[in-house]
Amino acid sequence: MVDDPFDFGRIAALNSLNDVWAMGGRALTALGIVCFPREGVDLSILGEIMRGGLEVLTENGVALVGGHSVQNEQIMFGYAVTGVIDPARIATNGGVQVGDSLILTKPLGTGVISTGIKFDRADAVTAAGALETMLVSGRRAGEAIRDFGVRGATDITGFGLIGHAWEVARASGVTIEIESAAVPLLPGARLMAEQGMLTQGERTNRLYVGDDLTIDTRVERWMTSLLFDPQTAGGMLIAVPAARTAELLAVLKRDYPSSAIIGHVTTKGACSITVR
Repeated sequence: MVDDPFDFGRIAALNSLNDVWAMGGRALTALGIVCFPREGVDLSILGEIMRGGLEVLTENGVALVGGHSVQNEQIMFGYAVTGVIDPARIATNGGVQVGDSLILTKPLGTGVISTGIKFDRADAVTAAGALETMLVSGRRAGEAIRDFGVRGATDITGFGLIGHAWEVARASGVTIEIESAAVPLLPGARLMAEQGMLTQGERTNRLYVGDDLTIDTRVERWMTSLLFDPQTAGGMLIAVPAARTAELLAVLKRDYPSSAIIGHVTTKGACSITVR
């Protein structure tokens, strides 16, 4: 869905850095990994992709130390990132506690909008909104995770909100309850979901979680699809003690205006995820 190779490189870099930031870490170095066809695509495109990625690395104080390239018909690009973290202040999938509130920093919908663009069903405003949210850096969220001593967090990418929340619930031995009406959505995302602009990832994410969830019958099908929608450079799901939720949310909203409390953590029940 990203026509500009420069933006493609920026988004790939942000996506790669999110893994470190979601743990409350600080990224230091990156190793570029690229797949690119030998023929049929102008090398200047690769140059723009790499320029976009390097700009993001430079903006965030990350040194590019080298890379590897592979001849491939499909263009792929990203980074292997190395960083540092205080061993006593790591946010992990298994660090969520009963009673925590759950904050999501970015709206959902990039997967269905991407599909809508491919089929010429998404208008320019919808496409621009998806691109804008993907280009928002997760670094400030990572700093907030570190500053607030958050123990449980994850970035939301290919497994979608439910898939990543399920991993967190399983690792932490809890049940995560999601309030679907509180989940922020990109403009146009609902329309794309209602029109069936779904990805293969949405279907595989449903299989991944299986029957280990309960979805209230009042939650509409389009909403469920968006909860499973794979995200590119998505937001972060952050678990924070209820007493500090308002304070952390206020900090996050400075850089992520769509940040919202979307649920909470309860004692392990019959299923790992409950959607209401």
